[in-house]
Amino acid sequence: MTTKTANFNMRIEEQKKNDAETLYRALGMTLPQAVNMFISQSLLVGGLPFEVKLPRFNKETEAALQEARDISTGKKKTKTYDSVEDLFRELDAE
Repeated sequence: MTTKTANFNMRIEEQKKNDAETLYRALGMTLPQAVNMFISQSLLVGGLPFEVKLPRFNKETEAALQEARDISTGKKKTKTYDSVEDLFRELDAE
């Protein structure tokens, strides 16, 4: 008895595809074989075959991430420098 197969197409960044192919080749399989393995394992466990969670960071890291978001959105203004030399001059003066 032969199993019917179906085509499955997806888009992925070229570098990620190349990196994945290199990884799976080192493991002795092709990218399509790895994708089939992922799907088979998902069906076996009834979900994703790995834990999916939001990263948790300590309070200091969370505060730094929030500060970076505030800076990138313009919510928080920061000092700018005309050159790296100006920045180092000020740092050396502190």
